[in-house]
Amino acid sequence: MDFILASGSPRRKELMEMLGVKNLKIIPAKGEEIPPAGASPEELVMALAAAKAEEVAAQAEEDDVVVAADTIVWFEGRPFGKPHSREHAAEMLRQLSGNTHHVYTGVAVLRHGTERLGYECTAVHFREIPEDEIERYILSGEPMDKAGAYGAQGLGALFVRGIEGDFFNVMGLPLCRLDAMLKEQGVGLL
Repeated sequence: MDFILASGSPRRKELMEMLGVKNLKIIPAKGEEIPPAGASPEELVMALAAAKAEEVAAQAEEDDVVVAADTIVWFEGRPFGKPHSREHAAEMLRQLSGNTHHVYTGVAVLRHGTERLGYECTAVHFREIPEDEIERYILSGEPMDKAGAYGAQGLGALFVRGIEGDFFNVMGLPLCRLDAMLKEQGVGLL
């Protein structure tokens, strides 16, 4: 039995390795992410995680465990994905500055043809971010591959005044939720 992480995210890989997951294979899903129209944030992240898991499961053995996740930042009724430019990253950070947003991560676990879906939501409170700090942060390159244009585990931590919920969810993989889902599939991490 192998664990297959259907993600190219270095943070998700680090978290799986931190848990001591043996036989970890990284097979990123390559399909286009097509969000379901009119979906709630919970439905959105679970649908995208499920699509990734199902795509990669086609390459897995029946006993393998496929884990996929999708993370969005949700603010004022809309999703903030990864920025497509430096200007887009700056715009996102300006909007999040001094406000509370929510990070949603959908998780899909597939094994023996059975799929488990779940999600986690974490509230993140940002301090006010001066324009010069936004500019320097963008120049660091850190925000460009992260939902909401920040990484709470890196320099972006300097903007986070507080978190309510699972910190690892903000990094892209809610570990407590994942463990519960794995146990439902007959696989424990402890």
